Amino acid sequence: MSDLHSKWYPIASSSDLPKRHVYQAQLLGREFAVWRADDGYVNVWENRCLHRGVRLSIGINNGSDLKCQYHGWRYANRTAGCTYIPAHPADAPARTICNNTYPAQEAHGLVWAGEQASGDLPPLDGFEAATVLRPVPVLAPMEMVVEALLAYGWDDSCSGRANADGSVTVTAADGAEVRLFVQPMDSNRSAIRGISNQPAKGADRIRLLKRHSWLMQELRSQIEARASSQESPPPYQPVIARVSEDLVDIPAIGTEMRKAELRVQVAGKEMTAEGIVSLRLEPVKGSLPTFQPGAHIDVHLPNGLVRQYSITNGPGETDHYRIGVKREPDSKGGSAAIHDAVKAGDVLAISAPRNNFPLRRNAEHTIFVAGGIGVTPLISMARALNAQGLSFEFHYFVQSDDHVAFKPQIGEYEQALILHKALTPEATGARLTEILAEPGFARHVYICGPGPMLEAARAIAAEQGWSDETVHFEYFANTAEVDDSTAFEVDLARSAMTLKVPAGKTILEVLRENGIDMPSSCEQGACGTCRCGVIEGAVKHQDVYLSDAEKAEGKSIMTCVSRAVSNRLILDI
Repeated sequence: MSDLHSKWYPIASSSDLPKRHVYQAQLLGREFAVWRADDGYVNVWENRCLHRGVRLSIGINNGSDLKCQYHGWRYANRTAGCTYIPAHPADAPARTICNNTYPAQEAHGLVWAGEQASGDLPPLDGFEAATVLRPVPVLAPMEMVVEALLAYGWDDSCSGRANADGSVTVTAADGAEVRLFVQPMDSNRSAIRGISNQPAKGADRIRLLKRHSWLMQELRSQIEARASSQESPPPYQPVIARVSEDLVDIPAIGTEMRKAELRVQVAGKEMTAEGIVSLRLEPVKGSLPTFQPGAHIDVHLPNGLVRQYSITNGPGETDHYRIGVKREPDSKGGSAAIHDAVKAGDVLAISAPRNNFPLRRNAEHTIFVAGGIGVTPLISMARALNAQGLSFEFHYFVQSDDHVAFKPQIGEYEQALILHKALTPEATGARLTEILAEPGFARHVYICGPGPMLEAARAIAAEQGWSDETVHFEYFANTAEVDDSTAFEVDLARSAMTLKVPAGKTILEVLRENGIDMPSSCEQGACGTCRCGVIEGAVKHQDVYLSDAEKAEGKSIMTCVSRAVSNRLILDI
């Protein structure tokens, strides 16, 4: 690593980063996209989208992420992780795609960066209340500019001295002092950036800036005249890391079972509502895979159980996952383990996010209907639409104010939030009829909550004229009794195998016993992970994932619970 690459350089002024702006900078031949997020964090990234190399400096700063103008890829604040790829199916496997980021600090009204900079910034004693001077670009090598700055001055008493960090300090007899830095944009292009120890304001500041701007432009003319008589050095050749080949194509759906490839630490645990605990999960090492709104993770619990929980994160929150868990009165050990056994500091194994409840972002208006803990996947969706300024309304059915979960998160879109408290089943049905009274073009509804509420909402939506394609839902559990008393055969068309499924066993279990790995998650017909295509045969659907139209079509089966009505099924596997 050369000394040039390990140093800190000012590459922008703080005033270059107003709200929701993206600034283009250059250092050692490398272009940077520099932007300030709404939380104040300053990002310095490689100035190219990973898709087609389009400059991110012409992208859209949404406050929590940066959107490429070309195909709409989105990169998160702080991590530069890609959070949205328009052509990437929402249910495709998660993966971590990150742009190149560079060290950055902000101090004394300047934004500092370096390709591999570390440690402290140059000491700037006496410049605590500095005035930042206007930058002056110079067509000359950095060394030539630094040498010329030693002769800079605004009166006869000025004297310049070189500093160990490569900057120049110019001091006048009256104590006025200017610290000048040279930003090597390329081998033959530089920028002079400076700060004055005079904290000027108003008209005094304007006079100060004008004086130094005029003097530096005079100096620039002298430097460029000298540089033009010399041979230009070859331009810097920054090394741009190639995008991994596995990012070129969308990865295939994995066939692993309940894989727990990630390790996370419980960084925080708190009650977010009566009976509902919130967990903040941070990676033990590395970064977490990106995900689409509506995604969930499998959490492997200390007691050996595996449970699925929705991610509530909003755009730009890529350094952790946040989930909510309701204590179930008849818990089989899952929610009880989270509430009673898991504590802050514990390390848990989790799967990469999967999404069987994807959000469509091309709706003209979206209606969210949440009941109880069913609010969790919808929070992530609503936060995404809210960040993009898209139209939606959020109906949240709860028993009381004490049962309202994730208040800080849903407070982000309070203008769209409508709480429905302590309603009877009859009153809930009447309220749902009002909410779903106006189906229309490009209007979609997303429903998640207790089984009876889901069934009622789906039935009311159908009565009101909503098509199956516009009604999206997710069950947390399949409460229906599953009949596994029949025996039948399954032909695996692509595997050239015929298997017998006896009474008491599921298709999923028989497939695994015979070496056919099938992805699965809930294994109760609620999540859709083990969905398989049906080529021939009649299906006895016992899941709550497929719509009535999909069940009538008979082209899909949930292998964890559904069975054959006929003596044989031909499956597309």
